[in-house]
Amino acid sequence: MSAEHDLQQIEQANAAGCTPVVFVHGLWLLPSSWERWAAVFAEAGFAPVTPGWPDDPETVAEAKEHPEVFAHKTVGQVADHFADLIGKLERRPAIIGHSFGGLLAQILAGRGLSCASVAIDPAPFQGVLPLPISTLRAAAPVLTNPANIHRAVPLTYDQFRYAFANAVTEEEAKHLYETFSVPAPGAPLFQAAVANFNPWSEVKVDSENPARGPLLIISGEKDHTVPWAIANASFKKQHRNEHAVTEIVEIPNRGHSLTIDNGWREVADTALTFIKRFV
Repeated sequence: MSAEHDLQQIEQANAAGCTPVVFVHGLWLLPSSWERWAAVFAEAGFAPVTPGWPDDPETVAEAKEHPEVFAHKTVGQVADHFADLIGKLERRPAIIGHSFGGLLAQILAGRGLSCASVAIDPAPFQGVLPLPISTLRAAAPVLTNPANIHRAVPLTYDQFRYAFANAVTEEEAKHLYETFSVPAPGAPLFQAAVANFNPWSEVKVDSENPARGPLLIISGEKDHTVPWAIANASFKKQHRNEHAVTEIVEIPNRGHSLTIDNGWREVADTALTFIKRFV
């Protein structure tokens, strides 16, 4: 997604004079995965902003044609990119992120940049210890080859089916794969994998910052990539913040594709209801 597009959205949000909501996508998706969410939040009186990670292509077709643009992106680099964009907003935004976007939402909230945050099936941060077998299997397409730390890695359909689309029909899984799936940088997965052994890790969240703001963690019951054990461990660390509301909710029968599949609206409404309580 072009820098010009991001700045245009920020200018529109500033002109609107209402609370912005910044949507942060995770690995193997693009900002376009939030289009329906943005419409719902705009209708509810918010100013949606859907920035890309640095160098994100405009379309899924373009992303598949030029996978190399995704390589070498690190968690710290992407967090700083979003912090810089948020700094151009005239009002402190709400932030909603999915998967690694959910990790980024928590990093940004920990910097005091959010008025309320929702982390959906968020990737784990330093200090989150559970490592379920399903998570290892979902990450295996990247982590089994150390050279992938410097590469962009696409998922095969079968890998996407396991990691994202295990809780939908075969027909819908194929549609989601064709419509949304793009290559992703390998580096963030390696960073997350060693975060608990690296004192200088970028995969770090200031969960106790008094300015963190209210936080909701949403967990899909059938998520293979970020199962309840990880989401709940993140919640327990965040819940130690005595200055801000921290909540967790589990959405029944949903996998990692819960933001883009046929049940996306239930998740969007859950996030919207939470944010409206505090904005």
